[in-house]
Amino acid sequence: MYKKLLLIITSLSLLIPALVPQDTSRQTRKDFKKLSWILDTWERTNVRPGSTAFETWQKESGQVFTGMGVSMKGSDTTFVEKLRIEIKDDKIYYVADVKQNATPTYFLMTEITDHGFKSENPDHDFPKVISYELKGDDLTAIISDGGQKKMGFVFKRK
Repeated sequence: MYKKLLLIITSLSLLIPALVPQDTSRQTRKDFKKLSWILDTWERTNVRPGSTAFETWQKESGQVFTGMGVSMKGSDTTFVEKLRIEIKDDKIYYVADVKQNATPTYFLMTEITDHGFKSENPDHDFPKVISYELKGDDLTAIISDGGQKKMGFVFKRK
């Protein structure tokens, strides 16, 4: 009787995880961890004289990184952008929240490497593509329409 009960319990413990959907796949979690290089403060180096800009990223949880981009001219704040990288529905998104948009804009990550990513939202007016690439302590972010129109932002780890 004891052996039969043990066999049933063992069988159920192996079967139940396969039947219950996982919130996040192992591959998605692995890809998300690859993005941890972004967790830091980044000072923009290609700004006009008299201006400063930075992005800062922090780990909120195992499924969310939060960031903020700020641009200043002298002591006046000229631009603020709330940012997130998050896992949602087993996909990874770059999320930009600016006051010009009524709701945050989600960009699906379509490429993830150990030192960069590309995210896309073909339905958004501009940008449609956001990519980040890390080389040493230099970070380049490029926003584009997916074609010729591009803007580059160069940062140095602070």
